[in-house]
Amino acid sequence: MYISQVASQSELCYIVTGSIHFCGKRAFVLTSTGIRGAGRKKLLRRILTDWQLYLFMLPGLAYYICLEYGPIYGLQIAFKNYSPAKGIWGSKWIGLAQFERFFRSAYFGATIVNTLRLSIISLFVGFSLPVLFALMLNEMRCKPFRDLVKTVSYAPHFISVVVIVGVLRLFVTPSTGIINHIIAALGGERIAFFQESRWFAPMYVISGIWQELGWNSMIYIAALSSVDPTLHEAAIIDGANKVQRIWHVNLPVLRPTIVVLLILNCGQLLNVGYEKVLLMQTDTNLTASEIISTYVYKAGLINAEFSFSAAVNLFNSIVNCVLLITVNTITSKLDDTSLW
Repeated sequence: MYISQVASQSELCYIVTGSIHFCGKRAFVLTSTGIRGAGRKKLLRRILTDWQLYLFMLPGLAYYICLEYGPIYGLQIAFKNYSPAKGIWGSKWIGLAQFERFFRSAYFGATIVNTLRLSIISLFVGFSLPVLFALMLNEMRCKPFRDLVKTVSYAPHFISVVVIVGVLRLFVTPSTGIINHIIAALGGERIAFFQESRWFAPMYVISGIWQELGWNSMIYIAALSSVDPTLHEAAIIDGANKVQRIWHVNLPVLRPTIVVLLILNCGQLLNVGYEKVLLMQTDTNLTASEIISTYVYKAGLINAEFSFSAAVNLFNSIVNCVLLITVNTITSKLDDTSLW
């Protein structure tokens, strides 16, 4: 430690950030400059010792600096009437005019409602099913069959969204789709699923669950592998059936993982990806399929309204940040598990 001698006494005392500790015949003061200097030297010594590990970190740091934090500089165009000819600094500053334009636009209410509908349904249905699926896989005792189910359920995650939507269109085509063939065989009328707004949300959610169910259950399966088998043995001795053992042994182990993932998902509530929605979008289902991300895409890249699209996207990010902090605060008070 970096210390300076201040006095001679019958005992030795050290003054450390306002606290006095008696342990000898001299008194020393630990200065804040000394603390910072010692900390810097310690950090430099650690870097020189483990320089290979820090070298491995450079690609990741470069990625986040260049592609995640660097573009934050361009957010100021949300408060300007951006012109590519004038550049970011040369464009006229207009304050919150772009935000006011979005709030007063005819699309504001519809885009917010559609985004919340898709994200909330996907959150409650798509978040709970992987937990149930992981618990079911964990109870399978036939390892070959369990591995087969895992492989089959994981595989759709690696299929392109374009292919997923293409397959979905083939399945629900009114004239040749297998779904409409089944409906007609049961005596119903064929449905043009992609032309009717009321079918957009069910198709989006169901296809998303089919594609991501197995992949999203992986982290829960990994958490269940850490359950102590002696807990199940003790529960069996006490007379607990399989459902009771799942409820009182497995679920408490999964609870911290579930809470953390729930917080992260709530923090991305308005981040509905535009790729799949845009591929499923038609002129007749636009009232149910126009969401914030597709609105930003059309305004920014198609209509070249860069400032307006940046303002809408910034509003989306601010809402997600507020939701993340709120949900994390609530869970930290109700449970000991939180992000910070």
